[in-house]
Amino acid sequence: MIRVLLVDDHPVVRSGLSGLLGDEPDIDVVGEASDGREGVDRAAQLGPDVVLMDLRMPVMDGVEATALIVATGGPRVLVLTTYDTDADILRAVEAGATGYLLKDTPRDELVEAVRTASRGETVLAPPLAAKLMRQVRSNDQLTAREVEVLALVSRGMSNGDIAKELFIGEATVKTHLLHVFDKLGVSDRTAAVTTAMRLGVLRDPDR
Repeated sequence: MIRVLLVDDHPVVRSGLSGLLGDEPDIDVVGEASDGREGVDRAAQLGPDVVLMDLRMPVMDGVEATALIVATGGPRVLVLTTYDTDADILRAVEAGATGYLLKDTPRDELVEAVRTASRGETVLAPPLAAKLMRQVRSNDQLTAREVEVLALVSRGMSNGDIAKELFIGEATVKTHLLHVFDKLGVSDRTAAVTTAMRLGVLRDPDR
């Protein structure tokens, strides 16, 4: 049984999602929250498998809530929102969201997305995936060396270790990483690796 937590500041939306998902034999809606802060607390209390997260809410927005939930090794977070701007999508992916869907997603696709997210697989509506790829391309593709450096980062290596592995200076490693951050629109190593994996630029080292 897939345990789902709904986080949205609109009661009507929560009610609709609860009814829709509750009809599925393998999905159980275990709780609801009306803002990001409450969502973080409820996720810790209820231990759901998937959190359906809205983006723009009072007290704490969905991106910050997603980052806090993911940081604790908690459930998968599937963003479900009306906003499809490049900035919103990138912020959610950078925060660690497993997927990003719009609220006009057909019922069957939404249900299947919850199942997919529960398995830890990425869920992105095709138009949104295209937006992400355009964003990356607009900042230029990562060079082969940048991908190589990022791959070593994903294996947990320090800048010093990477420098020794590639026979380059540590300052050069830092420069490559700064370029990667800029191109992917992120601000740290973890977000760079996560975003690159979601975009298919980098393979998961555990697979």
